[in-house]
Amino acid sequence: MKILFIAGREPSYIRNTMLLKMLENNGAEISHCTDSSKTYPTRFLKVVWKFLLRKNENINCVFVGFLGQPLMPIISMLTNKPIIFDAFLSIFDTMCFDRKRFKPDSLAGKFFYWLDRYSCSLADRILLDTDAHIDYFTKTFGLPGSKFQRVFVGADESLFYPRELKREDHTFRVFYYSSFLPLHGTEYIVKAADQLREEKDIEFVIVGKGMEQIKIRSLAQSLGVGNIRFVDWLPYEQLPLEIAQADICLGGHFSDIDKAKRVIAGKTFQFLAMKKPVIVGDCPGNRELLTDRENAFFVTMADAGALANAILELKDNILLREHIAGEGYNTFKSKCCTDALGVGLKSVLEKVSDVTVDRSRS
Repeated sequence: MKILFIAGREPSYIRNTMLLKMLENNGAEISHCTDSSKTYPTRFLKVVWKFLLRKNENINCVFVGFLGQPLMPIISMLTNKPIIFDAFLSIFDTMCFDRKRFKPDSLAGKFFYWLDRYSCSLADRILLDTDAHIDYFTKTFGLPGSKFQRVFVGADESLFYPRELKREDHTFRVFYYSSFLPLHGTEYIVKAADQLREEKDIEFVIVGKGMEQIKIRSLAQSLGVGNIRFVDWLPYEQLPLEIAQADICLGGHFSDIDKAKRVIAGKTFQFLAMKKPVIVGDCPGNRELLTDRENAFFVTMADAGALANAILELKDNILLREHIAGEGYNTFKSKCCTDALGVGLKSVLEKVSDVTVDRSRS
């Protein structure tokens, strides 16, 4: 099968990377129309130009990867091949409710709503990461559920796999990394660390930088939290080495933002793949894959006390930690590895391949 792959984000973005691996593992021959320029306008212009140069190639379908909403109206006018669209997230939801940059009824908010709805209406098949997310799209944008297919995010097994690394210190390490979006609820981790300040052998390691980094560090400073080690940045290839040295990993999401309840954090899949006990928020998204005290430890979202108690319980119960880690790894191997996820994606490809689409009325 020949596929023309185009995306608004760079191919190294984890969602695009995983989709490309799944496609390649299913024997797809891929023509890449992607770009890694730093700015969105430059990237969009370059990928559209690449698409124009390749749109007449003998392909079975067009695959629009992550952040393809701005591309969909253009691409749909330039091809009569079926389009698979990985919506992955709602721009309307992200900009108006997650990051709160615009009000939903503002001109920008209405435009983002239209863009989400219209881009999805142009696709022949739409991918999202959870059923809860699919339910949001169908209800919010009035889209038929039959167009959607769930494909979990997964993790790159060539990087994220069980590793045994010995540490020289004797602390109990709790690991988390983040781009500090409001969605993530990193403030609840800081507050949980504050509640555990008397547990001298517990150390929190928080890696990353982003939108609310200054706010989070200021919170830690104002609370006088001394058991958190902040690390600004790590090369992606070094991330598994940090995870391997952790006793517990925090998958999240921990905020009470609605979007946080509909998704499974990408880091959660990575922790499962590395056979680490993971703490996650108790929400519909996580419940699609995980079960409390079986393959993950659930905590009430937006509740620092619940998170602190979970960390203490896992610290004091090595058998529970090992059970959760082992079952989490088994879950990943059976449901979330590239081969397992590729089965679902392959069925999507088979349904849309070699179908000529009439978009004259779109």
